[in-house]
Amino acid sequence: MLNIHSTFKWSNYISLRNPRSLSAWLHDIAVAALAWWVAFLFRFNFDIPNNFTQSMLESAAWVIPLQAMVFLFAGLYRGVWRFASLPDLQRLIRAIAISAVLVVAVLFMFKPNGIVPRSVLIMDPMLLLLIMGGSRFAYRAWKEHRLYGAIQFSGKPVLVLGAGEAAIALLKDLSKSYEWHVVGLLDDNKAMHGRELLGVNILGSVEQLPDIAKRLSVEHVIVAMPSARHQRRRQVVELASQCGLHVLTVPSFDDLMSGRLSMSQLRPVDVEDLLGRDPVTLDGEGLQHLIEKQVVLISGAGGSIGSELCRQVLKYRPECLVCFDQSEYALYRLEQEFSRLEVDTRIEYVVGDVRNARRVQQILGRYKPVVVFHAAAYKHVPMMENRNVAESLSNNVKGTYTLAQACKSAGVVKFVLVSTDKAVNPTNVMGASKRLAEMVCQGLQEESGTRFVVVRFGNVLGSSGSVIPKFREQIAQGGPITVTHPEITRYFMSIPEACQLVMQAGMMGHGGEIFVLDMGDPVKIVDLARDMIRLSGLNEDDIEIVYSGLRPGEKLYEELLADDELTMPTPHDKLRIAVARRVDEAWVQALLKWIDTASLIEEEIVIKQELKTWVEEYAGNIHASPTVNSPIRSSIIH
Repeated sequence: MLNIHSTFKWSNYISLRNPRSLSAWLHDIAVAALAWWVAFLFRFNFDIPNNFTQSMLESAAWVIPLQAMVFLFAGLYRGVWRFASLPDLQRLIRAIAISAVLVVAVLFMFKPNGIVPRSVLIMDPMLLLLIMGGSRFAYRAWKEHRLYGAIQFSGKPVLVLGAGEAAIALLKDLSKSYEWHVVGLLDDNKAMHGRELLGVNILGSVEQLPDIAKRLSVEHVIVAMPSARHQRRRQVVELASQCGLHVLTVPSFDDLMSGRLSMSQLRPVDVEDLLGRDPVTLDGEGLQHLIEKQVVLISGAGGSIGSELCRQVLKYRPECLVCFDQSEYALYRLEQEFSRLEVDTRIEYVVGDVRNARRVQQILGRYKPVVVFHAAAYKHVPMMENRNVAESLSNNVKGTYTLAQACKSAGVVKFVLVSTDKAVNPTNVMGASKRLAEMVCQGLQEESGTRFVVVRFGNVLGSSGSVIPKFREQIAQGGPITVTHPEITRYFMSIPEACQLVMQAGMMGHGGEIFVLDMGDPVKIVDLARDMIRLSGLNEDDIEIVYSGLRPGEKLYEELLADDELTMPTPHDKLRIAVARRVDEAWVQALLKWIDTASLIEEEIVIKQELKTWVEEYAGNIHASPTVNSPIRSSIIH
């Protein structure tokens, strides 16, 4: 049934104050007159008798004004013809149907002068819909440069890889662009070959790209496969790169869903796209229960991991998010970013040092968080190795204890420590300090009270200390790219994936566990450098790769488990629990006393020697080698 009450709104006449809307209304009045006349022409085979000509004119005198008023109050002029779409068509059908019913009602009830044939009453609404609807969509087609294909042969020719929903949305956006001219689509679904999408032919499979690109003289391809598995996207990108094509990609699925980017905001394929992995499956209901309508505090909120944790936590609508960091500038940047979001969560930006017990207690007492994610730490390995040994221990170990003990006293439900794979068989001070921080959390764990959970993972793509920004800067400067060793490897994970798994582990942890993330396969840093050179449109003749030697405390291979550690499975396929050496609170207190005295020792070599008594597997300044440090066995994690 037609909802007449919702269709007619007396405020709709206000739209006629716009000159364009007034022009559209006058156009529809003219169409109504034309449709009424043509309906009579069709009824009498284009030879209207004189007596019916008089009837046509007499009836038109009241039919056309009636239809015009219905069109006006049905809200036909609140939309914009350039963006005419299905809702506009539905509104048009309702208005025409109501006007047709009213015309019949007037003829039946008031019997005005003139005879109106029944066939005219049927044909008139059909003609109205055809002409009014057709004119609207013709105008949209003209504005979008489709009417005569004015845009189809402008712009650079490009092939689109993929023929799914993303490709359809991309074609719609690119149809308005003068920059690109889509000459064809390639898709692995053979059933689609030879067919068309929005007027663009599906020419064949992705494997046929070299031949098709050469035949069509195409130099650019767009990968429109945001939901495809990572391995498939990598294969497609490598195939296009081998053909010497410039490869672009559509935004990620998360960016599209969040509305941050539109499909047409293309960008060059970056190394993160090649190293990225398949989306993480999260226990949304469990995380909702943990975070929704709760107070969450994140230390180190201004850093790479901390800021992404803030973004991920906001998705679960906490009552309050407390962003805690020592850097006021980092918090300022975070505040500027979040001020543009429309969220119901109250966000507090708090400056402070995790080692300042009074400040930490004050913050916990004021906001009373239920969950705390501790991401604040010194993480730069070479910088912590020389002249900053005591400070590294103070911040990473004592800072963790101060915050964790305050959370325990304040009754925080969960404390999640963000750790690192460098804590495993550490060969540097930073890694040893993070291993001690893990042991501090385990030493504070009791049968009841705050549950302390540790999450251990490797390098994250794009973080401030990552090798990728460094390589990108070196390429921009014309090289050379410096790699410490030809055999050095690292595990990589995207920042969003790492943070999602940190939250998942925090939700699953019962207290005292060390969760180890599945980091996938290790990546050779020199291969990463070569990929970045190639994606920049250059080769190794243009950008030289120089080996600079291992830095102090640097390993050839990172590990996720120590030699004496085993793992247990969890319900999540990308998380396992490390069974590690545990300590008690007395051990923790003794450790803190040593750290206090270590800050008074001027000889850093002495601190490193004493550090071995607390972290038995610490290897000091011994540079790793392939014989000492073997790559982690994949069976441990998978």
